[in-house]
This record gives sequence, structure tokens and C-alpha cells, in this order.
Amino acid sequence: MNRLFLRLNAFTTVFILCLFLLVPRSAMAQLCTGSLGDAVVNINFGAGTSTFGPELANGITNYTYVARSFPQDGYYSILKTTAGSTNTWWTTTDHTGNTNGYMMLVNSSTSLTDYFYKETVGGLCGNTTYEFAAWIMNLLNITDVNPPNMTFSIERTTGEVLGTYTTGSIPTTSSPTWKQFGFFFTTPAGVTDVVVRLKNNSPGGSPANDLVLDDITFRPCGPIIEANIDVAGTPTTLNVCEGTATTHHLMATVSAGYTAPTYQWQLNTNGLGWIDIAGATSNSYLASQSAAGVYQYRLSVGEGAVSSNCRVVSAVLTLAVNALPVIAIASNSPLCLGEQLQLTASGGATYRWSGPDSYTSDLQNPVISQITLAQAGTYKVVVTTAAGCTSTASTTVAVGSRPAVIISSDVELCEGRSTILHASASGGVSYRWSPAAGLSDATSASPVASPEVTTTYTVAVSDQSSACPAYDSVKVTILKKAIVDAGPDKSLVRDNSVKLEGAVSGDKISYYWLPADYLDDARLLQPTATPDRDMTYTLYAISDSGCDYVLDEMNIKVYDKVLIPNTFSPNGDGINDIWNVKALDSYIHPTVAVFNRNGSLVYKSTGYKQPWDGTRNGSPLPVGTYYYSIDLKNNKPPLSGWIWLTR
Repeated sequence: MNRLFLRLNAFTTVFILCLFLLVPRSAMAQLCTGSLGDAVVNINFGAGTSTFGPELANGITNYTYVARSFPQDGYYSILKTTAGSTNTWWTTTDHTGNTNGYMMLVNSSTSLTDYFYKETVGGLCGNTTYEFAAWIMNLLNITDVNPPNMTFSIERTTGEVLGTYTTGSIPTTSSPTWKQFGFFFTTPAGVTDVVVRLKNNSPGGSPANDLVLDDITFRPCGPIIEANIDVAGTPTTLNVCEGTATTHHLMATVSAGYTAPTYQWQLNTNGLGWIDIAGATSNSYLASQSAAGVYQYRLSVGEGAVSSNCRVVSAVLTLAVNALPVIAIASNSPLCLGEQLQLTASGGATYRWSGPDSYTSDLQNPVISQITLAQAGTYKVVVTTAAGCTSTASTTVAVGSRPAVIISSDVELCEGRSTILHASASGGVSYRWSPAAGLSDATSASPVASPEVTTTYTVAVSDQSSACPAYDSVKVTILKKAIVDAGPDKSLVRDNSVKLEGAVSGDKISYYWLPADYLDDARLLQPTATPDRDMTYTLYAISDSGCDYVLDEMNIKVYDKVLIPNTFSPNGDGINDIWNVKALDSYIHPTVAVFNRNGSLVYKSTGYKQPWDGTRNGSPLPVGTYYYSIDLKNNKPPLSGWIWLTR
């Protein structure tokens, strides 16, 4: 015991000596009551998405690994949850609450063994006090006849014990409860590697001494460091506003324990990690930040020139530089006298408006119900965030009177032509037409309009203040040009008649046929023609509004009889590709039938709008002789004969 005290620094020696005199040795050790450093070692058994994790390396435990199932006495598992296990165990995850974090489940052996966990850890510093700690849970949710009771032992790699701690019985709890157990020890000079050993002091059984283990840590332990911003006793967090050029005095006091302490201030900006601040090596530091962000400071202290693994750190001092509000401000300006003004702003927690005519308001979106000329001008708002940071924004409100507008009357316009629109107003100084499509100048009082489709144009006329535009509109109706189609050419047998198939579209269109000879009514789109000779008829269409006229022609061929060709060659060369029977147009619903040599029907139609193309149901027929029958429905025998189809 005397050799152990010689290795401890003054602070630790006095502290342990007091404990040694006041309490039994089994309860001597405890967690560090001074300041701690960052964890030099953190054994947390890893993490993963599978329920069970990998086996520990050889030598770490003398228990047997169980994969993909829960362990029996003398076995262990690495797993992330005990859900689905025996109903005598609590359902739990690792002590941090990470649902993917692994922990070690130990089902203690019925006979005591040397250890259930042992590992060599490195990276420590010599002649430095460390807190060793581990998180443990008694897993049983029923009476535990042999509750977990274990001894922690820290040893040199040569086997010399540097310190031990016995937890005593860890009783069952009313809910799954993680508890941290540990003690602190001092490494001898030059010692950087130690062995940690966890041993059971009570046997397992059914059920007894079942536990989970997690987060074994080594952290430097030293004197108490008290840190403050500006003055002692102030809060450890200070809120300032972005752009405020202020400097703050960070200060720390370190209790007795170090002979030749080394100081180093560290900075963690926006959670990106701790870094040493160059030159900040005293127990005070002047911090100045103006950009928005969260700046955390702490003082790390060690005995002499030691690495960061040997330092303890103060509580975190936070300098929160809060962003200024970003203001969105607007109004429904311009307005006319007597209209309602709506002011809007966003970006903060409170708002303070001021404006012309001694106007003030604390509303976020205030309203002036009837605006006056005296209330025209600039409105400002001071916006304050919840952190107390302020910004100012402004918007200009224009108020005026509405001019009286005189505008052109609605107009009808032939397609492709133009017209001039006119607008005027007493006091009007600016004009803006909408839409601008089809206008020569949308800002002219009298633009030339050439729209392609019927369009309603609206003009906004403003006076000198531009605050209160007046609106009026004019409709330009486009009269579409006529589209005329005289229809297909026709053929007929002399003394018969045929119906023309004219068609016309457009707005307000009149039409007629020329010549009117042999027509029953030249003013009809589809008159009946009974010419005794070949004729060309022209269909004229003209707009009633005086737009341009258009025309189209069709021809009527007059035959002495129906002409039936006896050969055709549907080979796709554009010559004689169809069986073109002439003059069927002048007969009402004639029937045409074609048969092959075997008497099978290969084509039939009523009328002859679509001449036969040598196919049957869309498939080409072979070269050969075919036979036709044409019934003209004129109380005479059908016309019949043969056709030679060639390719």
C-alpha cells in the first residue's frame, strides 16, 4: 500500500488517504470527484444492424461465445437488445439508448472463474490519475439469489496490481436500470499500458447473476476546474448577437493538486470537434466571435508537458452568437385614397412598426383601414428574435387618386389585319397594356394591335404619383378567314345527277357556287348538279365583315355510260393501282361485288367511295381473273363481267 501512495500526486494522495481512514476498504474506491478529461479508452463493443454482434478476440474472456442466440450459464453474447429472451430478463438496449449499439451479455458460470472480461489498454500517460468506469445492469427482473458482485482490477502488464474495486451486490430493480461503477488509480511513471480485469465474486445459476456490460472508459482525473465567462459565478452560456464586436474574458481556477500545471484552452466550433487554440496557454483567455454560430470553450489542464490523453478539462463555456433576423417585409402599395393598407413582416419573435403621421404598431402584420395622403411614405419595422437580436427593414407606401380613363370601343378585326387602340386620362402620365402580345408598344397610349386570336387588352393608367392606377379594357375580336373546300371531283352518266360536297368554315361567312348552271341552288353548300357535259364548279366564301374571300374548284366528268375497266395492277407504282369504275357517283347506293374463280366473294361495297385495291380483308390477292357484279339500283339487270388483276 505504501508503494501505491508514493506513485500518486499530492491531490490524489490526500483524497485517497481520507477515504482510507473513514470507510471500509471494500467501499474505498469511487468515481472521480474532481475534473475529468476526455475518454482515452471507450470500449463499447461496437454497433451494427444485426441483433447479435461478433465474438470477442481471443483472451478477452474465458466464457464461451454464443452466436445468434441468448447465452446459458458460463456463456456470453454480444448483442444490441435482449428483446425476445427469457421472461426473467429485462428488455433493454445499450446504456446510451443507441438501438444499434452492442453490449456484452454475461450469463455467469455456476462456478467462480478467474475473470469474465480482461483486456490490455494503451495510450495512457505515466504518473497520471485516471478514472476507470463501466456501466452494468442486473438483468434479472425477479429475485436474484446470487446478484452480480464483481471486482474491477487494474494491473500492470507485468501483473502488479495498481488498484482494485469491488461493486458489492448489485440488486434487482423495479425497471431496467443501468448503473456506472468505477474507481480511480494512478499509473506509475513511464507506464502507458495497463490490464483491466473484471471478475465475478458470486456464482451464476438458474436464475442468478445475469448481467449486461457496456462502455468501459478510462478518463484522466484531476483537481476541480471552475470556469466562468467574464466574472465568477456567471452562467456558463452567453448569448450575443451576430456582428457585435465584443470580447469576453474566459477564466478558470484550478484547485490544489498539480505541482507544475500546463494550461491549454480549446475551441469547438458548431460541434465540429475540439482543437487547441494556439497561444492560449494560461488560465484565462479573451474570446471574440462575431459570425453566427455556437462556440464552445474549455480549459484543459495537465501536470507538466503532457499529451491530451493526460489532461482534465473544465466544464464547457458556450458563446452563442445568434444570427440577426432575416426580414421579409411587404405591403399592398400602391393604394388609392381610402383603401386599406396591409403591412406584413416575418423573421422574428416581436415587431415594432413606425411610419408617417406618427404611426406605430406592435403587431406583426398591422392594417390601416382607410389610407390618407398624409400616411404615404416609408414604413419601418424593427424585428427582434427570441434571442434578442434585432434588424430593421422598410417599405415605401404610395397613395394617390385614380384618373378617369377613356378607351376605344370593342372592335372586330379580320384575321391578319391591325387596328389602333386608344386610351386617355386626365392627369395620366404612364400607360401599360396587358397582355403585351400583339401590341406594337405596350407602354403607348395608342398602340397598334395585331393579335392572332381574340384578345381583351387591359390598360393601366397612372398619374404623376404612380400610386393609384386606373384600369379599363377593350376587346379585339378576330374574325377567322374562311376555309373553303369544294369537295372531291365527281363523275356521272348523262341524264343523271350528283350531289356536290362543299364545306366552309370561318366567322360570319357567306358562300355561293359559280357557274350556277345545272345546279338546283347555287347558294347551298351541297347542291345537286345535273350537267349534260363536263363542268368545273367554283365555291366562293367571303366574310360578311369584309374580310378577304377564298375559293376552291371541283370537276364533274359526264359519261354516256358507266365505264368499267377490265384490268388494273395494284403494285404500288401509282399507276392504275385501283379498279376505277367511272360514273358511279350519279347512282344512289349502287352495290359492287367481286368474286374469284371459285365464286367466293372477295370485295363488296355499297356506293363506291373507296375503289377496290386488289385486296381481301387487307391482304393482297393473287394475279388472276376475277368477276364483278354492279347493281345500279335503276331497275335494270346488274352489270357484270371479268377483271384481270395483274402486278
